[in-house]
Amino acid sequence: MTQEALAVEDGAPAPITGGAATEEHAVPAARAAETILWVDGITVSFDGFRALDDLSLTLEKGELRCIIGPNGAGKTTLMDVITGKTRPDSGRVELVPSHTELTRLSEFEIARLGIGRKFQRPTVFQGHSVFENLELASRGGKGVLRTLFGRLKGPERGRIDEVLQLIGLPEQRDRRAGLLSHGHKQWLEIGMLLVQDPKVLLLDEPIAGMSHQEAERTAELVKTLAGERTVVVVEHDMEFVRQIARKVTVLHEGSVLCEGTMDKVQADPRVIEVYLGT
Repeated sequence: MTQEALAVEDGAPAPITGGAATEEHAVPAARAAETILWVDGITVSFDGFRALDDLSLTLEKGELRCIIGPNGAGKTTLMDVITGKTRPDSGRVELVPSHTELTRLSEFEIARLGIGRKFQRPTVFQGHSVFENLELASRGGKGVLRTLFGRLKGPERGRIDEVLQLIGLPEQRDRRAGLLSHGHKQWLEIGMLLVQDPKVLLLDEPIAGMSHQEAERTAELVKTLAGERTVVVVEHDMEFVRQIARKVTVLHEGSVLCEGTMDKVQADPRVIEVYLGT
């Protein structure tokens, strides 16, 4: 689900922070001011297969990053490691401002620190209204009953109204989520992350199953989201990537093959050979 532990869990633990990075495992000082998330030398193996192979990358505050690559390149595994779903064999993932080592934490603790993830298939509370879905997300650690029957404070209601406008669903606020179109469910799930005010937003194939018009609207939404937060998009649709791309990372066999602007990536012979084709 959106942050799986989004929680409808009661008694959620306070975020646990790792120790400060040592000198030999520290973000380079020249980049520390701009960096929000640092992935350093991550290796993950499954039954002898290396899904990630000493992979390193940095994400900057407020940037919009697209991650592409052929099937099996390691895109999903990378997101799994960042969000705590998969433990790496080696390497570290650091939330830089707080020097928090994420690989030591649970999925729920990572979500509480401001790492939000949207999976390919939208998962919303089908029997509740759009507004109630956003309310449940915004007050996730307080339990379902307390959320639905408690009174929203002014700022909380105002934040939900802002998000409804941002995701383009103000007219659907009282509609049951199960009756929404596929594209609207995708936007609602993005909204359920936004009300939690994430520092980093991971979107896995956000336009899967959408119409052309919905995909165009999603491209505009994604571009709007960057700036206040770091947005990472994993996507196979190259037309969509071209619409939103500012910086692109290409993965191949668990490592970074190429990184840069879309023009640079498209012109790289290695990328053409292993992914884009001629």
